Amino acid sequence: MAPLRIGTDPVHGGRWTSLYAAGREWLWQRPEPRRAGVRPGDAFADAGGLEECVPTVRGTPDHGDAWARPWQRGADGTESVDCPDFRLGRLIRTDGHRAVADYRLTAAPGYRFLWAAHALLDLAPGARIGIPDGTPVRRYPDGGADWTPCSWPAGLDRLGPDDGTAVGAVVETRQVSVHDGTAVLRMTVEAEGQPVSVALWRNLGGFPEQEPYRSVGVEPMLGRVFGLAAAGEGDAAVVPAGGEVRWRLTVTADTTTAVQNR
Repeated sequence: MAPLRIGTDPVHGGRWTSLYAAGREWLWQRPEPRRAGVRPGDAFADAGGLEECVPTVRGTPDHGDAWARPWQRGADGTESVDCPDFRLGRLIRTDGHRAVADYRLTAAPGYRFLWAAHALLDLAPGARIGIPDGTPVRRYPDGGADWTPCSWPAGLDRLGPDDGTAVGAVVETRQVSVHDGTAVLRMTVEAEGQPVSVALWRNLGGFPEQEPYRSVGVEPMLGRVFGLAAAGEGDAAVVPAGGEVRWRLTVTADTTTAVQNR
């Protein structure tokens, strides 16, 4: 099986354009002519892939401030972006069937933010999302700022055919697996002293109201809400006295056949 490969586009917001692993491409894409010409403050131009959403997901700026700005790539492979209130850098390394993305955000002490690896995945209707039963969930209606509490799976774990629904959720877990046929993708987020979770965007042809399409987001997060403005105590990451927050996203992939043969 070919090793895991990741492609990024620093010029256009640092978007991950490819995540090839376990013999397949995982990232969903869609034609979006606005994406190449976006400027800070523009409404989100959904081209798929994985967007770095920071300092918020919903709200202002729409899907954060980093996705609409050009990033720089250093000689050591580090990619970074400067925003008005913070600087974000990442270094992605791959080794066989594993990738590690190390992040560093610098800002004034006390700065509050959310971050999401807004990964839109190309999944078949029979795909399944693996999270332990009973894990606390905050369930959001499409476009709504208010959430209702429930427990996993709450009907969110299995993807079916398009049914005209769209719902978001934030699950209080640091790791998630995605099962599609024999392929399994696993993502884990780690951040010492910061709240972590996994956000889900389960759009089965219910969004947007005009010309809806299917998109499924599985998004490791720092924070526990979609909108920074709605973050209560403990719901957002906070920059400590040292002026920086570091975290790690680990991605692995395999097939159920390969696991059984070990």
